[in-house]
Amino acid sequence: MTTEEIKRYFETAPPTKEVDWKPWAKITDSQAFLKSCYATIKNYKGSLDMCPAWWHLKDFYMLMRANAQQISSENQSEQP
Repeated sequence: MTTEEIKRYFETAPPTKEVDWKPWAKITDSQAFLKSCYATIKNYKGSLDMCPAWWHLKDFYMLMRANAQQISSENQSEQP
């Protein structure tokens, strides 16, 4: 998975504006959060695996994918 793949995912399936991510982290503008992650990753000089913004972006991506799959399976189980 690359930054570009994650970026394309969020372009086709944008997250809600506000996201309660973790008990201690609430994102109030998900698009601003994503733009910040992309910019930080682009300008990071070290290894991508050591970039904190990369880890945040990957965690956020996995949360949004899991939520989308959960909603999809709930919708399928509700249909007769």
